[in-house]
Amino acid sequence: MRTVKRAVALAALLPCMALAAPALAHQAPAPASAQARAKAQVAMALTKVDPKTVTASSTIEISGLAKNRTGHQLPGLTLRLRYSAQPVTSRSQLDQFAAAQPNALPNTGPEKQLPGAAAPGVKQGWTFKSTVKDLGLRAPAGTPGVYPMGVEVLNSARQVVGGVTTFVTFMPKERHFNPVAVGWVLPLTGAMHRTNDRTFIDDELAKAVAPGGRLSRLVDAAAGTGTPLTWAIDPALLDDVQRMASGDYTVRAPGAKKGVRKKKSAAAASWLAALKEASKKDPYFTLPYADPDVVALVRRKTPRDIGVAFDQRNTGVATQVLGRAATTRVAWPPSGAAGPGTVDELAKIALKDGGAFLMSSSQFQNPATGALPNATTTLPTHHGVKKALLYDEKLNQIVSEGAGSGGLLTEQRFLAETAMIAAEAPNRQRTLVVAPDRYWDPAGELAKNLLKYTKGAAWLNEVPVGKIETAEPQGRVFNGYNDDYQQYELGDAHLTQVQAIARQAAAFQAVLTGPTKISYERALLRLQSAAWRTSPRQARAARKQLEEELASDMHLVRIVTTKSKRVLMGGSSGRLPVLVENMLSDQSVKVRLVATSENSAKLRLGTLADEDAVIELRPGERAQRWIPAQAAGNGNFHVQLELRSTGSGGRTYGGGESITVTVTGYGRLALLITGGGLAVLFVGVGVRALRARRRRKAEAAGDGSTGMGSAGPGEPGSGLPGSGFPGGGIPAAEFPGAGLSATGQPAGPGISAGPAPGPAAGSAAEAPGPDAEAAGSAPGAAGPAAEEHPESGGIPEPAADGQAPGRGEHRRRDGD
Repeated sequence: MRTVKRAVALAALLPCMALAAPALAHQAPAPASAQARAKAQVAMALTKVDPKTVTASSTIEISGLAKNRTGHQLPGLTLRLRYSAQPVTSRSQLDQFAAAQPNALPNTGPEKQLPGAAAPGVKQGWTFKSTVKDLGLRAPAGTPGVYPMGVEVLNSARQVVGGVTTFVTFMPKERHFNPVAVGWVLPLTGAMHRTNDRTFIDDELAKAVAPGGRLSRLVDAAAGTGTPLTWAIDPALLDDVQRMASGDYTVRAPGAKKGVRKKKSAAAASWLAALKEASKKDPYFTLPYADPDVVALVRRKTPRDIGVAFDQRNTGVATQVLGRAATTRVAWPPSGAAGPGTVDELAKIALKDGGAFLMSSSQFQNPATGALPNATTTLPTHHGVKKALLYDEKLNQIVSEGAGSGGLLTEQRFLAETAMIAAEAPNRQRTLVVAPDRYWDPAGELAKNLLKYTKGAAWLNEVPVGKIETAEPQGRVFNGYNDDYQQYELGDAHLTQVQAIARQAAAFQAVLTGPTKISYERALLRLQSAAWRTSPRQARAARKQLEEELASDMHLVRIVTTKSKRVLMGGSSGRLPVLVENMLSDQSVKVRLVATSENSAKLRLGTLADEDAVIELRPGERAQRWIPAQAAGNGNFHVQLELRSTGSGGRTYGGGESITVTVTGYGRLALLITGGGLAVLFVGVGVRALRARRRRKAEAAGDGSTGMGSAGPGEPGSGLPGSGFPGGGIPAAEFPGAGLSATGQPAGPGISAGPAPGPAAGSAAEAPGPDAEAAGSAPGAAGPAAEEHPESGGIPEPAADGQAPGRGEHRRRDGD
């Protein structure tokens, strides 16, 4: 019995599951009819169907173009009109006719030759005209009738090589039905065009707001008709357009090294003004900023950003641009599909003060009573029972695909679908909500025409969506969320990396003080937009660019180190200098400096006082701090320097810096002693240099003065130190070479002995004090003196004061 009940329940759910697939229609495969048309040898397009609504006296005109796309001749082409003289009996039958080729229609009409399309690539126009009476069309009594009509192309072998199918709606003279109340939701949203708040990743938005662009056509359609609308506006779109309209902006494509400067956009300013004028009488609601993929965020249990996206500081952009606050509250999940968890989250955040969900009808079962579905129902949540507005999934798909299938086909199908809804239960008041795809790009005048037909069709009654919300809700069961839809959501890998960027952005935000002029909050919301669902490669590029931009901004507040990242500390204690700078151009910061030794047993760091550890820097400022350090030995020790926020918990800012502290054994006292010794050495050298300079001056003057005392006459001697010289009195016998020539013979007149060899010269060189200086100069002076005066035998006579004679003394004796 339980198995039977399950089977019955499954059978009841199958139609709903079949309808649920189009909830993500922009990713669904093309219908079979579209695939068949794509493979047809002759392409067919409609250019005119007149009148839109036919009566018993109407003449129907259908015109179009045919094109041979085979690349070769197709001789003998013929066009043939096909139709059904019986009206369509249900929406499902209408759907079958729309998916089929024209040859599925039972009735045939007149034929025409198509010689111009025989050549490859050539287009030829065609037209069929026929009266309602000739075709035998009759509407059901008192209700609209829908008739399929088509044109097929036959080759010379009478084989079908192309065709197109459309519908005409017959309106009887007598009308016995209630018009369908139709409310339109017009979405104004789109792809993400910025990473951070300062840089655009493309300039596609400039094309969209320019005359003839997608967003321009939507606003023009609303302005050109009196059909009541409810606008669904993404504040991020208005934020982007306002940025373009307010001044010059930069566009840097992901991967590009430099950005391109763009001038202030006059088209953006004109579009904002046109939107404000077109929407001034209509209600609007805001989507969460950047329309994040709320389903994916709830699935990952990271719903915090949903609340941020709905926060007034972000959605308030719409209020600022339009000059008035949102007049209704609506929660519209991406593609109109959400599970219980997402529904609860939206009820808590978006609908806490009232409002309704806007969802796809495919998410709910039809009324259990067998009644035909209306647009209003209820949805139980953990935060109370909420109203839910259900847009017709089939009609939504037809309208949203209008850009690809051709505007005229979409218009005719829209009229046929709504006429069938009116005819299904003519005595009941039906309600219908139309909410095209968020990124609706209607072809040509399609949007304007659909709004015009909504207002003009006899079986439709245009009303604000708010009026439909107040209607009596039907009891309908919520199907929940199909797990197969998960493949269309933002991926876990993408969101994980976005959360990593968010943590870095939070650390950056935590150090900013005063008026905050840099924020990554909206940038992160843009990265989580549902718009990235269909473009994961672009999402990855945008994510990487934002990560680089954040790292660049954070690097402007940093610890400055030398290239070697090395600090020398002499002795066992000292202070380590640390420099912190803020190079942000217009933002003050406050950080806490933290230093950690990797080997605290060998290098222990002191703690900075709070007033020193906390550093406040205005734009462009630097500050230096000194960290006390105590070393237990010599060597290289690593120290990690970090900046942290000053709030509770202290977020780590950036990656910090690692430096190496080199500790040597030279303490402060040792360095003072060494420095003192060097100072004495330098003074001694200076004194010696001064004396030598004075001596050279005296010699140059020729007065015989050495600058070392009196220049009295010398006495003959052996050239050895006398008793007056320190260490003198040494017997000449101890110096056997004294008084001899280099050959060992007594030196005679005319023989140069050169400098006295052996210990005598060494002793003179080692004599201390000023005497040592004189003695040290004697051997060097001896050589040239002997050469100038051979008669002296090269042996100078001792001075009177016991010092070796100088060059001045030699010259004076030679002159006497």
